[in-house]
Amino acid sequence: MPDPKPESILIVCLGNICRSPTAEAVLRSKLADAGLGIEVDSAGTGDWHVGDPPHADMIAAASRAGYDLSQLRARQIVPEDFERFDLILAADPSNLEDLERVRPAGNSTRAVLFAPYAGRGVDAIPDPYHTGDFDGALDLVEAACDGLLSQLQ
Repeated sequence: MPDPKPESILIVCLGNICRSPTAEAVLRSKLADAGLGIEVDSAGTGDWHVGDPPHADMIAAASRAGYDLSQLRARQIVPEDFERFDLILAADPSNLEDLERVRPAGNSTRAVLFAPYAGRGVDAIPDPYHTGDFDGALDLVEAACDGLLSQLQ
């Protein structure tokens, strides 16, 4: 039996200034266009950027593609997120491992890798904070959002 359609999705990366806020904005836009009222948020596993806007280069790449990240602010995942969200998507395997360390005992919220939804045979969205490839990260995020959306419809 397939997983039930989530009512809320959280996307998680390391600092919540590149991959996950971009995915939040892209997924929110695509869900709205499809008429699906699913709550979307993002968070980071680390606390270095809490309260900061997304990385300026990520804002610029997203803006060129028609997404506005300017109002988003970084936050760190908290154990309560496992109760608030039905599906948690991790940007890479390291983020998924970090999520499992935060997961409350006995919680069964589905937490999986986000990149495989892109259908490109990859398990991670490379972190543009380190690679400098903000457009490439955006492209993979868009593909993963499209793959997820096709499964939700």
